[in-house]
Amino acid sequence: MYTYVKKSLLLGLALLPILAFSQSEQVFNEIRFYEPLVTVQEKLEEISQTVELIAPEETSFPLAKLKEAHLIVSNIETKAGKINKAVFTFSDDKLTNIEAQGNAVKALMESEQDSLGTYMDYLVNFKKGMLGKAGSDRVWILSEEALHINLFAWENPYLNSVHSSVPKYSASAQIPDFLQMGADLEVLRPLLETNSDIVYEEKLDGSDPNAQIQLNCFGVEYAGFPRKVEARFGDNKLNMVWILTGKGDEDRLLKKLTEIYGEPVFRNEAWEIFNDWTIGLRKDKPEVLIMTKTLGQFYKKEYFKQ
Repeated sequence: MYTYVKKSLLLGLALLPILAFSQSEQVFNEIRFYEPLVTVQEKLEEISQTVELIAPEETSFPLAKLKEAHLIVSNIETKAGKINKAVFTFSDDKLTNIEAQGNAVKALMESEQDSLGTYMDYLVNFKKGMLGKAGSDRVWILSEEALHINLFAWENPYLNSVHSSVPKYSASAQIPDFLQMGADLEVLRPLLETNSDIVYEEKLDGSDPNAQIQLNCFGVEYAGFPRKVEARFGDNKLNMVWILTGKGDEDRLLKKLTEIYGEPVFRNEAWEIFNDWTIGLRKDKPEVLIMTKTLGQFYKKEYFKQ
């Protein structure tokens, strides 16, 4: 799938983390993000027909460092109307995102008609950090960290799957073969589309002299989760890739990258750099950076002063 998105929409989306604290999650019996599981569960039991807790033995959710958990609830009574089902996801015992389905768009977004915009095929209320899909009748309400990794593009498999059939995402932190650094845009476009759920093109604003076009790819499996990958092209050649991650991922990613590429060649509070300055684990804003050798050496000298 290929879609062009206007710059103004991208700027709107960039505001999401700043504007996400209007607390739209409170529609569910005054629940708030970052409340502990026991508190949220008690509130949900008051307004839901069923409440089921799923706590996977293996943690792969990007916002969770030690443990993840998912509360699946059905027939939820809210002031806005009844919602068929929803999943509340917890990272290290703190609520970090919500996904609702079945009468969700009507109950949660109908009153927002005057303030709704569109982003790809999503209805959005940037001020409330809420995104909905009319076709599948789903609504996502996301915390700041969940917005960073674009969790509205991920449909929580526990909401509809039998537990034994929940997909296992590729756990490898090896840079995917289809991310061929230095390759031509038109050569890579079909490869990126094949390995992504959604791809759209962004024309950059000129502030980065090394890149003019970015392909934003949602649903690329990397290190145990489907990620957003931002592939940047300078003069139609791929020279930089950002893979969006979560802070909870950091220790797992550092271990995996070290196993593959050896000890970092440089580290400070914000970065771990690997593989002769071509791969970086960013820690102040959770991401993995991939660069061509030429661009890596440029940043080594100009940015890292090495």
